Amino acid sequence: MKNKRVLYVSSEVTPYTPLTEMSEMSFEAAKKAHHKGVQTRIFMPRFGLINERRHQLHEVIRLSGMNLVVNDMDMPLIIKVASIPKERMQVYFIDNEEYFKRKATFTDDKDELFADNDERAIFFAKGVVETVKKLNWAPDIIHVHGWMACLLPLYLKEYYKDDALFANTKIVTSVYDNEFEGTLDNSLANKVRFDEISDEKSKVLENPTFANIIKSAIDNSDAVIKASRFVNDDLEDYLDDLEKPYLDYQTEDTFAEAYLEFYTEKVLN
Repeated sequence: MKNKRVLYVSSEVTPYTPLTEMSEMSFEAAKKAHHKGVQTRIFMPRFGLINERRHQLHEVIRLSGMNLVVNDMDMPLIIKVASIPKERMQVYFIDNEEYFKRKATFTDDKDELFADNDERAIFFAKGVVETVKKLNWAPDIIHVHGWMACLLPLYLKEYYKDDALFANTKIVTSVYDNEFEGTLDNSLANKVRFDEISDEKSKVLENPTFANIIKSAIDNSDAVIKASRFVNDDLEDYLDDLEKPYLDYQTEDTFAEAYLEFYTEKVLN
């Protein structure tokens, strides 16, 4: 794996968001790979709760300034970057005033999902890809963590399918027990179809539950990892029927090393 390029795309990353199983695992997986000589970069949303001064975020002007179209609306893309102390690892933050300024991640003060979480997920997926294109940094693997990142596999396989930069990129999705109640906006499938993604590929998003969003990511990934010991029963059954490279749950002590072995032996072969 030395000198291979792995892009970690996560909904949450410590120390920028509160400590959760996902925020810690996505960071530790990238850290382990980095220490093994893998070229790594991390992308995440620039949620409003992130203290920019404390974490020394700064805008990258040459990467910002693009407008992304989400459901026929032009939304400005702002890219910020920071370095994780002592690790020399760069973290890129996808930002937009409308979608990410609020001082919360996914829910309001009543613990209800933000009504525009679907559009935030579309914007995040497109923002990651467009930024990687500007960097001209072709990843060997893109490793996706968290439901807000889970439209990325669909967009890479459909919307960006003819982009030469990603011609040899493999997509890995980690499945976590970070379920939300209810659904995202019921027009999600139509918003995705606005980007000329087929009815067949977007059908599962007509009922945008947590499980169905994860299923979309699984369907459009080259390999899958079960990141939590226990996951949604529906997803557990879905994982049991997989016919693609799959890594079962790994303990806290073994997962980072196991991921690297999985990349080498199952994903890149």
